[in-house]
Amino acid sequence: MRFRKKNDKHNVESTLSSELYRQLKPFRIPLILLQFFVLFGTLGYLVLEDYDLMQAFFQTAYTFTNTGFGALKEAEFGTITILFTTLLMVCGAGVITFSVAFTISVFNNSSLISIFKERNMIYKIGRLHNHYVICYHNEHTIELSKQFREAQIPFVVVDNTSDFEQEAKIHKYPYYINANPHTQLAMLKTHLSSAKGIVTFSSNIAENIALIASVRLFEKELGRKPYYVIANANTQEEIDKLKKLGCDFVVSASKLLAQRISAMAIRPDMENLLEEFLYKRDTKLDLEEIIVPRYSWLVLRKLKDSHFRDVTNVSVVAITQKDGKQISMPHGDVVVTSECKMLVIGSSEGIRMTKHLIMRKTKPKEVDYI
Repeated sequence: MRFRKKNDKHNVESTLSSELYRQLKPFRIPLILLQFFVLFGTLGYLVLEDYDLMQAFFQTAYTFTNTGFGALKEAEFGTITILFTTLLMVCGAGVITFSVAFTISVFNNSSLISIFKERNMIYKIGRLHNHYVICYHNEHTIELSKQFREAQIPFVVVDNTSDFEQEAKIHKYPYYINANPHTQLAMLKTHLSSAKGIVTFSSNIAENIALIASVRLFEKELGRKPYYVIANANTQEEIDKLKKLGCDFVVSASKLLAQRISAMAIRPDMENLLEEFLYKRDTKLDLEEIIVPRYSWLVLRKLKDSHFRDVTNVSVVAITQKDGKQISMPHGDVVVTSECKMLVIGSSEGIRMTKHLIMRKTKPKEVDYI
């Protein structure tokens, strides 16, 4: 089965419509009974009395619902019509009582309300673009959601536990889906086709493996550029497995904690600097990695030709080439290669301008004049 971006919403709506129909299906019995007795009463009055169609329908309606009597010529009813009217009243009282009790029972035992809520949530998620899909709710998800909200990064959390909706409200997730993350339906509901990447925080390595494999297959079906996939692992063996499957970055919580504590103990001043500039927003200095695309005018030119220091007041502190070779503190004669990664430091505005210059296909005029 193949999926396309334009079909995502249609597929989700079709699935939800089927589920909604299944929930509303029991209401057929009261509706059929109501239609039967209205038709039965209308035809009966047409035969028994000198009524036209609208008078017969009106007589049936207020007799069957026991809401009135005497608007028409009931005083002239014969014995058969009186018995027919009495039968219609009794049947009406029974059908209405049954319908009310049946409706209450269905609403109490069905998931109609949750389906309507999910439809509303999916419509909101459908407007997201370049968001992250965070899979499995746990303590890591809670902390990451706080960081994403502070950084104004859009995200959707998906989990399949029964009480996830309550947890999502407690932890103020703006968008969430209660589903099994590695299924194609969950990918459609989270609008994965327009997402930037996915983060999986399952404590079970098998679930992370299944999710990564499903995501890579999904992106091939869509024919889009690869997702940026982040996962967690506990051991080096698990880290190696996930990377072989195509995970871009694997996080070991215990290892990261040990590294941070070690950095604080050995070089506390440097750790405070990183805390200030890398992990907080709205600082005067920022550090970011920029990928040089194939079409960039800077490809196969020397780094000094970019004049980043003069134009955007940004410095390149490291370059990672496509083959993984790293160049720390590159000098001006280093040749910029296609799809290399530049680690730049400067103001947020300066880095934004640098990205704009790098993405140009032709040499910018700002650089030409220097």
